[in-house]
This record gives sequence, C-alpha cells and structure tokens, in this order.
Amino acid sequence: MSCLNTDGKNENSRGAKNARLEARITQEQKELLLEAAQISGFSLTEFVVASAVETAKHIIQEQSILQLSQRDREVFVNALLNPPKPGEKLRSSAKRYKERMGL
Repeated sequence: MSCLNTDGKNENSRGAKNARLEARITQEQKELLLEAAQISGFSLTEFVVASAVETAKHIIQEQSILQLSQRDREVFVNALLNPPKPGEKLRSSAKRYKERMGL
C-alpha cells in the first residue's frame, strides 16, 4: 500500500484533521480490515483512510485517462473526416515527388 509520503511518514498524519467520516460495517468486515491493518503496521483508522485515499486517487486517474482517450479519439476521427487543406510546403513537396517519380 502506497500510503507513505517521501519523508516515510504516513500520508494521513499531514495537516490538521477536522473532518470526520463514519461508516457502518459488519463485524466480519471490521475483522478483515483490522487483520490487514495489523499486517501492514497501521491502526485500523490509518489503514482504512490510506486505502480509501489510494483507491480514490486511482479512480480519479483512471477517469482522467478515459476522458483524454475519448477526446483524442474525437480529434483523430475529426481530422480524418475533415482533413485540413494542404499547406504550401506539402503542395511543393508533393509536386517534387511526382516529378521525381515520373507521375
């Protein structure tokens, strides 16, 4: 779990903590989370918060990638369907090519 910052401190220890988050979970879920937290060397709260933050960052990053991919796809298709007119350099290069190839 990447919940440590560059100083080796838990990300959850930075900044003032003035917001509260509550959740109702089953006893089995709590035991599972507690076991994972203990294995990781974190308190239950630290583990839950770090896991939630890591998952949130991952979801946001994935969404950003999907949005960029969609935008890129739209730009590409638009360029294929509505190609720009060739500029002077491209026209002169095409002319030279045709002359050299005898076309």
